Amino acid sequence: MAMSCKDGKLGCLDNGKYVRYTPEQVEALERLYHDCPKPSSIRRQQLIRECPILSNIEPKQIKVWFQNRRCREKQRKEASRLQAVNRKLTAMNKLLMEENDRLQKQVSQLVHENSYFRQHTPNPSLPAKDTSCESVVTSGQHQLASQNPQRDASPAGLLSIAEETLAEFLSKATGTAVEWVQMPGMKPGPDSIGIIAISHGCTGVAARACGLVGLEPTRVAEIVKDRPSWFRECRAVDVMNVLPTANGGTVELLYMQLYAPTTLAPPRDFWLLRYTSVLEDGSLVVCERSLKSTQNGPSMPLVQNFVRAEMLSSGYLIRPCDGGGSIIHIVDHMDLEACSVPEVLRPLYESPKVLAQKTTMAALRQLKQIAQEVTQTNSSVNGWGRRPAALRALSQRLSRGFNEAVNGFTDEGWSVIGDSMDDVTITVNSSPDKLMGLNLTFANGFAPVSNVVLCAKASMLLQNVPPAILLRFLREHRSEWADNNIDAYLAAAVKVGPCSARVGGFGGQVILPLAHTIEHEEFMEVIKLEGLGHSPEDAIVPRDIFLLQLCSGMDENAVGTCAELIFAPIDASFADDAPLLPSGFRIIPLDSAKEVSSPNRTLDLASALEIGSAGTKASTDQSGNSTCARSVMTIAFEFGIESHMQEHVASMARQYVRGIISSVQRVALALSPSHISSQVGLRTPLGTPEAQTLARWICQSYRGYMGVELLKSNSDGNESILKNLWHHTDAIICCSMKALPVFTFANQAGLDMLETTLVALQDISLEKIFDDNGRKTLCSEFPQIMQQGFACLQGGICLSSMGRPVSYERAVAWKVLNEEENAHCVCFVFINWSFV
Repeated sequence: MAMSCKDGKLGCLDNGKYVRYTPEQVEALERLYHDCPKPSSIRRQQLIRECPILSNIEPKQIKVWFQNRRCREKQRKEASRLQAVNRKLTAMNKLLMEENDRLQKQVSQLVHENSYFRQHTPNPSLPAKDTSCESVVTSGQHQLASQNPQRDASPAGLLSIAEETLAEFLSKATGTAVEWVQMPGMKPGPDSIGIIAISHGCTGVAARACGLVGLEPTRVAEIVKDRPSWFRECRAVDVMNVLPTANGGTVELLYMQLYAPTTLAPPRDFWLLRYTSVLEDGSLVVCERSLKSTQNGPSMPLVQNFVRAEMLSSGYLIRPCDGGGSIIHIVDHMDLEACSVPEVLRPLYESPKVLAQKTTMAALRQLKQIAQEVTQTNSSVNGWGRRPAALRALSQRLSRGFNEAVNGFTDEGWSVIGDSMDDVTITVNSSPDKLMGLNLTFANGFAPVSNVVLCAKASMLLQNVPPAILLRFLREHRSEWADNNIDAYLAAAVKVGPCSARVGGFGGQVILPLAHTIEHEEFMEVIKLEGLGHSPEDAIVPRDIFLLQLCSGMDENAVGTCAELIFAPIDASFADDAPLLPSGFRIIPLDSAKEVSSPNRTLDLASALEIGSAGTKASTDQSGNSTCARSVMTIAFEFGIESHMQEHVASMARQYVRGIISSVQRVALALSPSHISSQVGLRTPLGTPEAQTLARWICQSYRGYMGVELLKSNSDGNESILKNLWHHTDAIICCSMKALPVFTFANQAGLDMLETTLVALQDISLEKIFDDNGRKTLCSEFPQIMQQGFACLQGGICLSSMGRPVSYERAVAWKVLNEEENAHCVCFVFINWSFV
């Protein structure tokens, strides 16, 4: 095919010669291309009829023009992409060269120190003073300290501290002042977030990041200085004083407060000096450090309930990049006073990896996210008509509201009621600022009278449970822990009436995704809980509940990251300034070791069927791993209530949170590899010998009683039998032979019919799935099953765990016998079932 020229004004004739389009013809074709890049033959003929200036052009020529136009567009996009990749690689190469230079300097320094030690090491046979802790570096620092002028709170004294802070920061960002090691799991490359390193063997904890962002240096500095906008744990940064410097920079005195991530630890605060300056090479620097009494600078009194932490020289080195954008070096170095928290929580404050994930990488992600939004102008409107900046603001409000509920600061109006040492803490807030916006008028004219916000919160220690898997379960299977009436109560402050229909799994809720942040670390969605509600006059009317939900840390391969599920009821109108009362869960890993669980292990057992012969091996690997990974889970639920109902709602909320803790403990136990490996029968993965044996018993017993095969495929292998049983189109469910039979196993169709999971199956009793007529039939047929060994049941109606009616054409029940011909359980197969 002959191609048109670059400007699109040449066309192709059948004889291979080019013809030139007129500007008017090109304009008409371009208009259509923007509306429809790939028009059909009918549309092309219609275009010729509608545009007289194209009447002398054959439809085939127009087809070729559109092909060439699409090709040029594809080439243009590819060229743009390659240019962007080239810029990234160039910048990355520059960063790697700088890192290589730094490492070479570090090697030279270590060689020099080694030589120094050898020269000054006394004869080991003679007693001597241990000087191993002294080196040329430390001695040089002692000399520098002795030469430092006396500092005070004057501008000259503050500038002296600022210049020293700048020098120390640069030595960490590009020098060898800190021994940096690559953060596990973070490999540099054009598609990575950047080069991430953590400290090894220094005072406090430190992390460093280098990366390329598509923003100008001044814009980068503006963003990183606005710490509350990207650091979710930052409660506030107050600028107490600003002093201009002779070189055009500024020295600022800051007071910063950080939220505590859990109810088991106190919050932190910092008294800081921040220095902004421009270096001789044009680089922009923003560096910070804590001000201490030993520096004779200005002081800040200790604040009640806060632990004063120390920030060592930290900051941001921002260099302009050739071709646009900036190269940024980030250093965070802190001493978070780990001794002030319980020993079990100290890894949160002593791990440089935690600091890197929640602070250093958070800043880099924010910069990249904003840069991405700037470049994607054509898709700037996202889910529900929201722009990315608006969605980020909503996610920030959700996170901040949850942090406020967890911390319950008295200066925000929170006070504890009841016993503060109880397992579930109850706090209330009646301040006008907290209640502002909650008292909306309902759509039917009735106005709520919420004048108090009540919060129930608790923390619990989890053993050997991957946070990502547990949180994903809580998100996808809401009915396993949530109470529909509580959902309605949570929503009472912002919408009409409570919802009375039971919801759960994905059967009673609709997921409406809104947006993903950079690298899918975080996403927002709207949950629509479908059901029936009550109006203020108690009349039954159709009513749905909407929840705005923030999910983060759900990546199972991202070891060690905090996982959060935070949600708040919203009105159907979903205004940007909608009142929010966030509730939810936060799970923070406490151990730096890798997760015990395989990252590919799922909540149901279906995936185990796909691994074939590897199933037994996977089970062995899990049971053989004795590492105990710990995490702390924090739960907080907020309610908008009337003041006279405070005691009643407090009691209800306390019991509700205790119920959630019980549900989480049960789920966590089921997900724990140590628990799975210690169980037999039906709680093991479907790749294990026990599950394969059960499948063989089910099929053998069916064949013995009915005289026919249950499965069409008559395979001899236990794994094939199990796989065919799992994928059988009819619902196959087993129940125990106790006085009150409960379900113990179901294939995929059975789980779908019951709208549940294998984890929650054990909580469903046999009688719960039948209506009154079904229970009468079951009672009359069950003795026959036990005596004769089987029974054929007529078609009827049963109920799923969500209360939905399910019709089935007929059902067969039979006893499952083990190798000793003893009854192991009763199995049902529901044939041709469907939801009514």
